[in-house]
Amino acid sequence: MKSISGKVWKFGDNIDTDLIIAARYLNTSDPQELAKHVMEDADPQFFSKMKAGDIIVAGENFGCGSSREHAPIALKAAGISAVVAKSFARIFYRNAFNTGLPIFELKETDEISEGSMLSIDMQSGKVDDAKTKKSYTFSPIPPFMQELLFCGGLMNYAKNEMSKKASV
Repeated sequence: MKSISGKVWKFGDNIDTDLIIAARYLNTSDPQELAKHVMEDADPQFFSKMKAGDIIVAGENFGCGSSREHAPIALKAAGISAVVAKSFARIFYRNAFNTGLPIFELKETDEISEGSMLSIDMQSGKVDDAKTKKSYTFSPIPPFMQELLFCGGLMNYAKNEMSKKASV
């Protein structure tokens, strides 16, 4: 997974984990069930409007609030291919990589509009907006973090490492 492309859905600043997946749905850890309710309190029709491969673009402090992993799990299970935001809450940042959800910090998210088509090159740190023909750069993700995303998260990475050691 070196590049990601998808349609943009815009959200603002301080999108907390309760907006990503409301606490009333935390009686399950089934990713597909969580996916049905992703972003429901921010946009009740979000799940029915979005398509697999779409990208969320947001402002500052995306994923603030609780430390639950349900939030990135719900986004990934719904088919969100990436989240691009000005900044992420620290625990959401870590949980996103642990669950294999690609996230990117980009200060110019205000310049990207809903409905735009973005292409993100993870290795070069480049985002291209097909609508405006503008390109943006972000700090490339370190190779180890890219490997976590490529494997689908920390647990899959650990399983791969264990199987490599077992076969030696």
